[in-house]
Amino acid sequence: MEILVAIKQVPDTDKVKMDPVTGTMVREGVDTIVNPLDLYAIELAIRLKEKHGGRVTAFTMGPPAADKALKEAMAMGCDAGVLVTDRAFSGSDTWATSYALSRAVAKMGPYDLILAGERATDGDTGQVGPCMAAWLDIPVLTYVGSIESSDESGTVAPNIIARRLVEEGYQRVRVDLPCLLTVVKEVANPRLPTLRGKKFARQAKITVYTAADLDAEPAYLGLKGSPTKVSKIFYPKVTRGGETVKAADEAGVDLAVERLVDFLAERDLVDSRGPIGARAVVEGR
Repeated sequence: MEILVAIKQVPDTDKVKMDPVTGTMVREGVDTIVNPLDLYAIELAIRLKEKHGGRVTAFTMGPPAADKALKEAMAMGCDAGVLVTDRAFSGSDTWATSYALSRAVAKMGPYDLILAGERATDGDTGQVGPCMAAWLDIPVLTYVGSIESSDESGTVAPNIIARRLVEEGYQRVRVDLPCLLTVVKEVANPRLPTLRGKKFARQAKITVYTAADLDAEPAYLGLKGSPTKVSKIFYPKVTRGGETVKAADEAGVDLAVERLVDFLAERDLVDSRGPIGARAVVEGR
């Protein structure tokens, strides 16, 4: 079974900075990690390989330093890593990113299954996986919590059955291979890299694809090939005026209730009862 796992290197912080000119994320000088939600996809891929045999390849798009994420995936148990990197990819939105990744998948050769986390913690869109499937013209299922073979013998069948997390509960869906699945946390608990895995990852050679290697349309790449752009960046300021009443004693409680009732009455949210009504509320508490 040939399994591909799409992963992403994301900032190891919730304080993400944006370039006010290009509207893209500033990644220089920021510590990075493997997108936490992609770890579940990696674990599922390794379990499927252990059960059915085959090979797992992790792939990602990013700067040259993104090979660190691939090395971590290989230390967990992936057999190979592919890095899609080129200045031509800079500033890609989800559509341009998925296009470049889909061209890389086409170059990697035949596959049975593509797995990815439900979303990345930096962009939080959940769009790259489904968009990649659209470019590849293969079926896609999102929010998958578990999968099983449709063959009772447990061998790899022409299709699989996936259990999807939806608002109403769960859906059980049969899908033909090859397909792309984005998974949620309940699909598996990620394992820790082993010492043997770390040694393998350290010595392994990462395959690198540039724009020239992908036979891609230049008009679809990078910032120029991105149909969505950030037109304005601003940081909202939360300003709250108002009155603070300290209810440290009985008189403070009475005053606080009176002021709250007056506030609501001024906005026609309650019937105006005045100070006497407010005191009655306090006495009846």
